[in-house]
Amino acid sequence: MPIYEFLCPECNTIFKFFSRTVSTEKRPSCPHCKKNILERQISLFATTSGKSESEDSMDNFPIDETKMEHAMQKLMGEAENINEDDPRQAAKLMQKLSSMTGLQYSDSIKEALSRMEAGEDPEQIEAQMGDALEGEEPFVLPGKKGGSGRKPPRYDDTLYEM
Repeated sequence: MPIYEFLCPECNTIFKFFSRTVSTEKRPSCPHCKKNILERQISLFATTSGKSESEDSMDNFPIDETKMEHAMQKLMGEAENINEDDPRQAAKLMQKLSSMTGLQYSDSIKEALSRMEAGEDPEQIEAQMGDALEGEEPFVLPGKKGGSGRKPPRYDDTLYEM
């Protein structure tokens, strides 16, 4: 019996729902404001990063799970055939992931990918941009600039029935 996580963009809260059956289509209304249809979230089963949920913003990133799965399956085959010595191929693969899923990269990641597409050495890029790349979230919400302007969602600890 699965547990699903959904985000209410209005309340900026992630809610957990228990379902007696597997349901990829069902989307409940917000338990708090009662009017919004919630956005399904990708949930991680376990994390080994040592970070708490509030520290790891990717756990909170709203994304279309079906779109992500489809993109990952399609790109896995391409990734196996990539020439690891050609930074252009790696950058192209990352750009495909963005266009297929709607994920938008942070300004620093965009700059690094642009430099890789131009054929620069990834190790040199990392040496020059390391602090910026480590200090910035890799993804931003669609329509936002540089990851600013939206607080991470809060978690409601209640387990609701779907």
